[in-house]
Amino acid sequence: MNFSVGQRWASNTEPQLGLGLITDVSGRRITIRFPAAEEERTYATDTAPLSRIQYSPGDQISNQDGETFTVIEVNELRGILIYLAVDGSGGEIQIPELDLNAFVQFTHPHQRFFGGQLDRNKEYELRVDTLNHQHRLQQSPVRGLMGSRTSLLPHQVYIASEVAGRYAPRVLLADEVGLGKTIEAGMIIHQQLHTGLASRVLILLPTSLVHQWLVEMLRRFNMSFAVFNQERLEAMEETASGNPFETEQRIIVDIDFFQQSMVARQLALDAEWDLVVVDEAHHLAWSETEVSSEYLFVEQLAQQSKGLLLLTATPEQIGIEGHFARLRLLDPARFHSLDAFRQEAAHYGQLNELVKQVVVAETLNEELRIQLREYLGDEMDADTFDSDQIIRHLLDRHGTGRVLFRNTRAAIKGFPQRCLNAYPLPQPDIYQGIDGQFALYPETLVEEEQWISDDPRVEWLVEHLKALKVQKVLVICHNAATALALDKYLTLRVGIRSASFYEGLSIIERDRAAAYFADQDQGAQTLICSEIGSEGRNFQFAHHLVLFDLPLNPDLLEQRIGRLDRIGQQHDIQIHVPYLLGTAQESLYRWFHEGINLFQQSCSAGYMIFQKFQQPLEALLLSGNQANLDHLIQDTRVFTEATLEELHNGRDQLLERNSCDMKVASDLIERIQQEEQSDTLFEYMESLFDNFGLDVEDHSEHALVITPSDNMRTQHFPGLKDEGNTVTFDRQRALSREDMDYLTWEHPMVYENMDVIISSELGNANLAQMSLAALPAGTLLLEAWYCMHSAAPGYLQLERYLPLSPTRYLIDPSGKNLSAAVSYEKLAELCEPIRKQMALQVIPQIRGQVEQMLQHAQHFAGEYQQLLQQQALEQMSSGLEEERNRLVALREVNPNIRQDEIDHLTRRMAESKVYIEKSVLELQALRVVINSGGKK
Repeated sequence: MNFSVGQRWASNTEPQLGLGLITDVSGRRITIRFPAAEEERTYATDTAPLSRIQYSPGDQISNQDGETFTVIEVNELRGILIYLAVDGSGGEIQIPELDLNAFVQFTHPHQRFFGGQLDRNKEYELRVDTLNHQHRLQQSPVRGLMGSRTSLLPHQVYIASEVAGRYAPRVLLADEVGLGKTIEAGMIIHQQLHTGLASRVLILLPTSLVHQWLVEMLRRFNMSFAVFNQERLEAMEETASGNPFETEQRIIVDIDFFQQSMVARQLALDAEWDLVVVDEAHHLAWSETEVSSEYLFVEQLAQQSKGLLLLTATPEQIGIEGHFARLRLLDPARFHSLDAFRQEAAHYGQLNELVKQVVVAETLNEELRIQLREYLGDEMDADTFDSDQIIRHLLDRHGTGRVLFRNTRAAIKGFPQRCLNAYPLPQPDIYQGIDGQFALYPETLVEEEQWISDDPRVEWLVEHLKALKVQKVLVICHNAATALALDKYLTLRVGIRSASFYEGLSIIERDRAAAYFADQDQGAQTLICSEIGSEGRNFQFAHHLVLFDLPLNPDLLEQRIGRLDRIGQQHDIQIHVPYLLGTAQESLYRWFHEGINLFQQSCSAGYMIFQKFQQPLEALLLSGNQANLDHLIQDTRVFTEATLEELHNGRDQLLERNSCDMKVASDLIERIQQEEQSDTLFEYMESLFDNFGLDVEDHSEHALVITPSDNMRTQHFPGLKDEGNTVTFDRQRALSREDMDYLTWEHPMVYENMDVIISSELGNANLAQMSLAALPAGTLLLEAWYCMHSAAPGYLQLERYLPLSPTRYLIDPSGKNLSAAVSYEKLAELCEPIRKQMALQVIPQIRGQVEQMLQHAQHFAGEYQQLLQQQALEQMSSGLEEERNRLVALREVNPNIRQDEIDHLTRRMAESKVYIEKSVLELQALRVVINSGGKK
């Protein structure tokens, strides 16, 4: 392919972008701007999925002003086509291809029909089915929520629906450990991408989580990401010019990489992002006097990115200052003062008390009405009492509910029991004289060979693993050296299959260790982790946890337990704690167990408890005074109970109400399940596989095996592997069989093939015959399908108001529309194929009549197009205007409503109006049916 600046090309994979214009040709890369969709793409010249657009004499073209002309001659000047065309009055004009209208689509059923390029009946019917399914899915209230390989958990579905539907969402996901923040983020990203609200996504992660996220996004959401590091950037800089971060749409980066490379940091800032996601965001250090380099970088990214998702520990775990630091990344104008935020937070308890009064009230008494009027103004003058509506108003207008989502384990329920198994062991002589916090990890001060031999915890661990036999056991200890030594001892000297997971390993080595542990047949019985094993990696397939030592911070202990105690765990958690009697280990164990009860139940107030008692705890570990320990435990127990009660009565309930509306979530899940329980997708995909020539075999219930064949329509079938795929349509089967592809309407194999069908000519021209004695032989019927087409940018979500709207006309020779009298299904039953040779002989004979019938169909379509446009304008205006007015009103009482959201709605209304007015009802498929006569 020869490329020149100014040429017009179309994307084969994204035809909805309209007519593209080459703006740059540099080496082996070309850049194309798509004015209609306001998008730009960069392609490699040797693999660009593009088609050169060249019109022929007789074709209709239009310029950028929308004026239509007929081509009479085509010339070329330095690679650029010059069209000589005539307007409606016969005047000639030269139109360089540079001036062509970008709002075009490249399917012409009538041209293919009259040229004898006919499709088989089943191809035509597949196209019609595809149009109707696409139309239905565009309007689905669960669009973007159906495609994840996850359990349908209410809090996750609700958060995804609530957040992902916003323009450029900027929110904090702060669920308690084990509730699946990664899944929530994946669902949000998936829906934003699927609905067109976002296309460029950057995910920043700690080193240990890079590969896990890469795998999870692909396995659970079918979203592929590119991992950028120094090696990749250097390789790209050698082969391509421009910003490497602009060559991929979805990128994962280790956040530490940006601290090591200022060049990479600036390149990432120079690229535009629709959505930036930061996991473990609580590690971004900030205070009023000192700000970390990592925080400053994320702050810069947040300022230029449209959307921002921060996955973080709970507000209670990081304290009010840390919580404020995350919020100011989301909206620095709103959260500008820590002191002001402290004052605001102090009122949450009062508001929560008011919410509780509304919940229990049967009627609205005057006292309650006065209190509510202080928050809601004159809205409380209404006579009717709707507690749900009042609570929604309160939550919508006050607090941080719009930007913060925090679900608790207590509210979600369904978690396993934590079962504590303590093992007091004698202190060996080698540890005598080791005091204070050093006694928590005494092995670090003794030669490895000596402590491995003499520490009773080691012998206990060996015996315990042998007793558990084939059961998986996760062992967590504080130091990497301890983990490595235990792994070597168990593997080389005891003969127990073991793997280790610590900060000295590369990402690949960590992944191999985790995979070896996960293997149920030939894998390791135990995985020994250093403290990093407590963050990010989940092993809920195991239910035995050995705490070889204990961390000082309660939150770290909660994270350790949370690797097993999380959603998806099928068994009670057996927590095994060996400790050395008469040492700091025993004191810390008792403080955790008797003071906080942390081994047996999750505690969301660990940070506050540790902040309160850190100094006396450290002093006690140094002194070992038993009497002081008893007092400290009692004080801790009292403080813990009071703190948890305060959290329960204060912000906790407010956030829970706003983080998961069970009624909304249940409705969404029910709609998703209705889609899944229907056989419609299964039947559609069977037709799709058949039409594209794939080999299909039954595998088991709700499962098929599909493989490439020698008779495939195309060499590239989206999602099909060279060795074939085993696919299932059942969610529960997919969750238990990761080797199967889980097909939903939002799986790439489904929606990409649907896009291929709609954007191609497949099935858009068909000639069939029927045998009806009631009609004279030779009678023609024209079945024409029209669909609305717009090249609007995805972020406008124009299909909400202007979906495909497949519209059928059945035209008889007199020009009447018989579509209401004869259904599509009935006509399809009557249609039989015509031999190709006969069809080619018939078409010239019936061309004039078919052209007249097409004119009648086009007349009907033109009238209906105006109606659809008018309805779309009305729905768009009323819907967006209502939402805009709502946000304007809310902003007066709740500064969490961002002005750019309001401005976006204003721009969106204006742009949507333009694209609706430019939309057209285009012919997508036609079928001509010839009656051959016959029996009634």
